[in-house]
Amino acid sequence: MRIHIMNLQDGDRLTADTFSDAGLHVLGQGTVLKSEDITLLMQHRVDYVDIEPREEEITEAEFFAAAAVHSTRMNGDIPPEEEMKSQFVQTVHNYQSAFLEALTVGKFNATMVDDALQPMVEGLDEQKDVVHLLMMLERDDVNNYTHSIQVGLLSFYMATWLGYSPKECYQISRGGYLHDIGKCKVSHRIRNKTEPLTPDEQLEYQRHTIYGHDIIKSSMRDEATALVALQHHEREDGSGYPMQIKKDEIHPYTQIVSVADVYISMRSGDFGSSNPNLINNLRDIYSMGFGKLNEKPVQALMQHLLPNFIGKQVLLSNGEKGVIVMNNPSDIFKPLIKVESEQYRDLSKERSLSIDDLIINS
Repeated sequence: MRIHIMNLQDGDRLTADTFSDAGLHVLGQGTVLKSEDITLLMQHRVDYVDIEPREEEITEAEFFAAAAVHSTRMNGDIPPEEEMKSQFVQTVHNYQSAFLEALTVGKFNATMVDDALQPMVEGLDEQKDVVHLLMMLERDDVNNYTHSIQVGLLSFYMATWLGYSPKECYQISRGGYLHDIGKCKVSHRIRNKTEPLTPDEQLEYQRHTIYGHDIIKSSMRDEATALVALQHHEREDGSGYPMQIKKDEIHPYTQIVSVADVYISMRSGDFGSSNPNLINNLRDIYSMGFGKLNEKPVQALMQHLLPNFIGKQVLLSNGEKGVIVMNNPSDIFKPLIKVESEQYRDLSKERSLSIDDLIINS
């Protein structure tokens, strides 16, 4: 399939040799593209390339049809979940374009960001079951693009729960959406290294916060969003980076985005967990609300996600399947479960039992 280079993704494979206008051989047939390769194509002013069809990617016709989803939804033709998934795909494409543009020229088109993000944020009010929404949008092919969009969406919800105005909620969501834009300036090798980083590599990786601040400042007039990018790895006890600042110096928007970032990282297994478990993830974040992360957004996350667990199917550590029927106010992570045998398991009393998995039917 022939595609414009701004729509390329990491992992696309070239089906033909690629040459510049001057006849210089740039990349060979069979190359599996990485961010640096896409940048190289930009530098040589290559506009279109031929790639293998994507197995799980929407066609070009489907992509442009998705732009009309909102209007057709108004006629009742498309379920809300399908609309959200379509918008998510569009926003992934948009974020990739902004990421590659920032990588190449050091800034991005702020209008394009708003044009893609605003329609998705506007549809969030209809998605009351946040647990279902976030798990519905979880992807096996987790990357910087999908991670950033999920952080932006959760940041919007948390800002809403904390009583921010609609304008502020959108700004906080945009801060979450762009918080990792600085990673475009970090070596692809470091960003995707599976082994532990060396001290020098760790320092370079941490600079993505500084790079992100500078890129956003060059792209738009929004100091708060730039500060979110700079501060989202700071911790209230001063143990974060890049400046080791403490609670009173961290911007309120950053405090929200940091919680969303940690949660989404845990869900994708990028926070020291190779087997993400939603209950364990929330328990870990709850603990971080005592000194690492700000307690207000942490409590908001707990208070609004946990009620959504009622009615959800779970798999218990003893192999039984059941449904959460009641939360335990004295131990929020030990609910009452009705199992398939029509018996009840009170996890606050049966302490050896725990929830192994939360089952969300998409």
